[in-house]
Amino acid sequence: MNDLIHKSFRESIAVKQAILADEDFQKKILRAAQAMIDTFQKGGKVLFCGNGGSAADAQHLAAELSGRFYTDRPPLYAEALHVNSSFVTAVANDYGYDDVFARMTEAAGRAGDVLVAISTSGNSPGILKAVEQAKKQGMYVVGFTGATGGKMAGKCDILLHVPSSDTPRIQESHILIGHIICEIVEREMFGNRL
Repeated sequence: MNDLIHKSFRESIAVKQAILADEDFQKKILRAAQAMIDTFQKGGKVLFCGNGGSAADAQHLAAELSGRFYTDRPPLYAEALHVNSSFVTAVANDYGYDDVFARMTEAAGRAGDVLVAISTSGNSPGILKAVEQAKKQGMYVVGFTGATGGKMAGKCDILLHVPSSDTPRIQESHILIGHIICEIVEREMFGNRL
């Protein structure tokens, strides 16, 4: 068991070290944060979507922005698209699960808003439909994926593709990247208010 624990830590650290060594990736993190800042400053919102563990990450990061991260400050309009279970189950029943996020993006998204689309493979049909809907509406799309970017590659304004094909390692990096973005947004918009 100790071997498994050590292996998991080593692999997680290696992925993060690869990102730390990639200046272009770090610039994309800054660009994603700036896109959110620009949106919030104009009275817009940031919408998040993902399935499974990525849904949990979507909800987690939306809460960091709409609640607070480090500082007491006004809330920011951020929401995960799956939190209304009646909506999710009705749309899944009436249209099909792959339409859930696109339909809520159509309802809630406006030109200039940001959609954060999270898919470790980059190939989730429902996430891809949401990305397409967001682009159709003039939204800015930030994708969180794994190494290849999957089908999301080329469809997002910024693609944060973690250099791994191992789902747990990708998700661990997604939440770190999301936390970094939340901290940048909070600092740039509100300073270091405590």
